[in-house]
Amino acid sequence: MKRRSLLQSGALVLVLGTQHLARGATILAVRVWPAPEYSRVTIESDTELKVKQFFVASPPRLAVDIEGIDLNPALKELVAKVRADDPTIAGIRVGQSAPGVVRLVLDLKQAIAPQVFTLAPVAAYRHRLVFDLYPTQLIDPLEALIAERLKDAQSADAAKPAGTGGHDPLGELIAQHAKKPASSPKSPEPTAPSASPTAARTDRLIIIALDPGHGGEDPGAIGPAGTREKDVVLRLAHRLRERINATTINGNTMRAYLTRDADFFVPLQVRVNKARRVQADLFISLHADAFFTPRPQGASVFALSQGGASSTAARWMAEQENKADLVGGLNVTAKDAQVKRVLFDMSTTAQINDSLKLGSAMLGEIGRVGKLHKPRVEQASFAVLKAPDIPSVLVEAAFISNPEEEAKLNSDAYQEQLASALMRGIQGYFSKNPPLARNRSV
Repeated sequence: MKRRSLLQSGALVLVLGTQHLARGATILAVRVWPAPEYSRVTIESDTELKVKQFFVASPPRLAVDIEGIDLNPALKELVAKVRADDPTIAGIRVGQSAPGVVRLVLDLKQAIAPQVFTLAPVAAYRHRLVFDLYPTQLIDPLEALIAERLKDAQSADAAKPAGTGGHDPLGELIAQHAKKPASSPKSPEPTAPSASPTAARTDRLIIIALDPGHGGEDPGAIGPAGTREKDVVLRLAHRLRERINATTINGNTMRAYLTRDADFFVPLQVRVNKARRVQADLFISLHADAFFTPRPQGASVFALSQGGASSTAARWMAEQENKADLVGGLNVTAKDAQVKRVLFDMSTTAQINDSLKLGSAMLGEIGRVGKLHKPRVEQASFAVLKAPDIPSVLVEAAFISNPEEEAKLNSDAYQEQLASALMRGIQGYFSKNPPLARNRSV
């Protein structure tokens, strides 16, 4: 009864001081990772923490009792790390609810479906207690792209002189998909049919899914000077996004969709599912190589292999990248995890053939601005490339473990050159493999 009244009143007192020392587990680090799809809170300790959780719907808040510790200064950092722009967490309160029990209360901005789980030590991490807070009201990423396209179209219409607005089949298609009124015809008269019905059917968004590797709890490879792979590939993705959004292919608007647009962790299968949800035409995963020695250099492009890897190095690389879920922290008890993995076993020969064509086009352009590690597209069983219906490649931009290439990855000039090369590769692929028409009612 006392516990319930304390929670409902929301009046937990924050008492932090040096006199409160941990009696059991030692808190090593605390982290908060805000993201549009979910927010994550991580508490790292030297031994596994035992918890009990309570969720209150109104106002929404999650209370977690951590057993075996007393209040200590390390937890104060957690309170201070909540950002004002976190889409899910309004704030965190902490208090000593009983001897040897610390209670965290996460005040929330919206209703959530919480996942609370522990992770065993892996890589540089010790034991982790993780709170993944998933909003119950999800934003449809395809709708977001459509809204962006409509906003651009409205801005373009507003810039035109009065009376010059014409037939916009792409805008009408997008408006139909979004179930919103079409914005172009202002006259009640019927619009004349297009001179080329086939061309009208292919007017649509061309969506390129960009997948900056790693993120959040998973830093990826770390260079000799401390450069983190997750940071450089996100900057590269932003540059490539700018080029994609400014490009049209045969009159079709292009849009880039990032599987992560900031520093947070995305499981491998979720990256693929996100690309499929927006009906992406291509999937490009961006990474930076690493090896045990500083000598290897050059960029590589990989496609999926249904059989064995094309080389020992390719197999080793796939094994390293496929460990991302272990490092980033995946809740293996999630109900839909197995369903998502089943989809990954449906990759087709046609998808792999198209991926090899895309990889070849990109590799040729990358070779014009930097060194190549291998002159051909390599293949291995990368989990992130297993979308059954999207040509998918993984680009290793350079060896971050090589000091010279680490410096290049940090160079704005090289990143600009590389982003332009990747854009030319995408255009080269579409010049020989035009995007297929989508049904107008999709």
